[in-house]
Amino acid sequence: MPNPAGRDTLRTPGTGHSPGRQRRPRRGLAGAAVALVAAGTLAACGGGGSGGVPTLTWYVNPDSGGQAKIAASCSAASNGAYKLEISVLPRNSDDQRQQLVRRLAAGDTSIDLMSLDVVFAPELAQAGFLAPVPADVESEVSEGVVPGALESAKWDGKLVAVPFWANTQLLWYRKSVAEAAGLDMTKPVTWDQIVKAAQDQHKLVSAQGRRAESLMVWFNALIESAGGHVIAKNSTDPDKIKLGFDTAAGKRAAEVMHEVATSGVVGPAFSTSSEDTSASQFESKDAGFMVNWPYVWAQAQTKVAAGVLKQSVPDDYGWALYPRVDANTPSAPPLGGINLAVSKFSRYAAQAYKATVCITSDKNQADYMVTNGNPASSAAVYDDPKVKKDYPMADTIRESLQASAPRPLSPYYSEITGGLQREYHPPAGVNASTGTKADDLISAVLRGDQLL
Repeated sequence: MPNPAGRDTLRTPGTGHSPGRQRRPRRGLAGAAVALVAAGTLAACGGGGSGGVPTLTWYVNPDSGGQAKIAASCSAASNGAYKLEISVLPRNSDDQRQQLVRRLAAGDTSIDLMSLDVVFAPELAQAGFLAPVPADVESEVSEGVVPGALESAKWDGKLVAVPFWANTQLLWYRKSVAEAAGLDMTKPVTWDQIVKAAQDQHKLVSAQGRRAESLMVWFNALIESAGGHVIAKNSTDPDKIKLGFDTAAGKRAAEVMHEVATSGVVGPAFSTSSEDTSASQFESKDAGFMVNWPYVWAQAQTKVAAGVLKQSVPDDYGWALYPRVDANTPSAPPLGGINLAVSKFSRYAAQAYKATVCITSDKNQADYMVTNGNPASSAAVYDDPKVKKDYPMADTIRESLQASAPRPLSPYYSEITGGLQREYHPPAGVNASTGTKADDLISAVLRGDQLL
């Protein structure tokens, strides 16, 4: 199964935490670094290589073998400059972050290159764990990258990671349902319109209402589409961060979330609905509309090939840009994906950055998209014939990525998404006071006055 960024099964991209989990307020990673370096239990030797060829260890998120294939290809193409070896991280995004942070805080020289969830870079950069991106590499890896992916790789005005692959959610619809409802899908549509169409046709609107990172993905897309931001004023000082939940845009986002959740067309157990739940609903006879990542297309084709889904089902799939919150304001679709980062403690940082240039080449991104189902961060890849053949919605994915908005970029992302998930779940319970409660809770956690 491809790794579709954002799915809760992998918790990628994002740092969603389990409900009820209590953690002490974290004021950055500096203090943790001191304690772990003192312990020194994770420092490793690695990186030697045979015959004078540096061996670079690349810590990767689980996929269908695509990153290992790229590692072998780039190793061969380097002509002896380096050899890439893969080390696979845990499937859960929280566990990925924890393992990397512990090793980096201990100054572990065995980490050279990392595949990072798009929300992780600011935290690691602020802690001083990432090697500076050389100017020539920055120029090469930034060219032609979709804006949201490039923004997600920056912190404090500097590029701190290298965009690898990007992802975005589309509005998926059953063509037969939209036609019967008289909905013109060649034009932008709003959440209100798709809910009404589903109600009229007695069909489902599938979205992700569970208490997980997917809830942050949904809310962030709503508030960005309403012209606001989860972080209204950013800062490296947690006491100076100003949140945007209790604003006009935040209230409008909450209103849409509540209206969808209470519309009567979201299906049973919406408060536990994940991306996979939505994908399964969309394959059913009750399907109408869905917001989800492009993996749902490949999944449906795989099921057809296995004989467990009729070809008529994906034949009825249509796709469009993410729904608008308000008719006159373009939507800001979700952004997911993976960025590459080089450890400050790597003995081969120069070689590791050369490897990032190879890994993120248009050819490798196109091959990775076709074989592993993860969309490219390079806009040019969507013109590749192989990509267009396997993804007939390639142009829509690219258009969505061009309009997409990252989730809040902050070293304190973990606290922010954890607080949002606590206050905005269940979506049916969201009301006019939820924004104020979220602002108050997360601000208190950032100040160190409250546990999350």
